[in-house]
Amino acid sequence: MNYFQKAKVHFIASHQHPINQILHHITNVLAIAALVLLFSNWRLTLLCLVLTQVFALSGHAFFEKNEPAFRQYPGITILASLSWSFDNWFGLRQLWAYVNRQRTEG
Repeated sequence: MNYFQKAKVHFIASHQHPINQILHHITNVLAIAALVLLFSNWRLTLLCLVLTQVFALSGHAFFEKNEPAFRQYPGITILASLSWSFDNWFGLRQLWAYVNRQRTEG
């Protein structure tokens, strides 16, 4: 397993709480928005970057109750996070699974 794969496995293991997962999907959307806005509005870019940290860190502090993955894998965690969000369609896969479970149980 290469360094990126280890980082992604660690990232997934550190993000098991559903609310923390949603917050991290939002964080990844904001990170992409910050990149797009970088060339047009630096204030919105800065706001997006601040909000990414607020959402991500509050997810760990209040829901997951663990350290953020970037402590163990600094630098590459953002790529592992984005890869995870793309794998899960930015939360839509989890939402679809939840709706299907509710439909079959109810």
